[in-house]
Amino acid sequence: MQQKAIDPRVNRMFGKDRLWAIVALVSVWLLYTFVFYFLMPHLNDDAVKAALLISGGLVMLFNAAAIYAMIKHYSEDRTHIYGLDLHYLDIMKQRKG
Repeated sequence: MQQKAIDPRVNRMFGKDRLWAIVALVSVWLLYTFVFYFLMPHLNDDAVKAALLISGGLVMLFNAAAIYAMIKHYSEDRTHIYGLDLHYLDIMKQRKG
């Protein structure tokens, strides 16, 4: 059984999506770190600091795990996921002109 060649546009689309997912993840991590750093001088209660550190850390951990899982899933099934997008984009291009 011969496998159909993968459209090079699939790899480009996946690469862009992976890049933007990583940029979003890094942005969230930087934002949480920035906010935590600038809140520290205003927090006098160690319990509040610990709660913010733990909850913020968990949010960042779960966010990173979700982005990792999304990238892994997209990587494994990219031909199907992006193939559908490309199919309909090609149809739209044909209709326009």
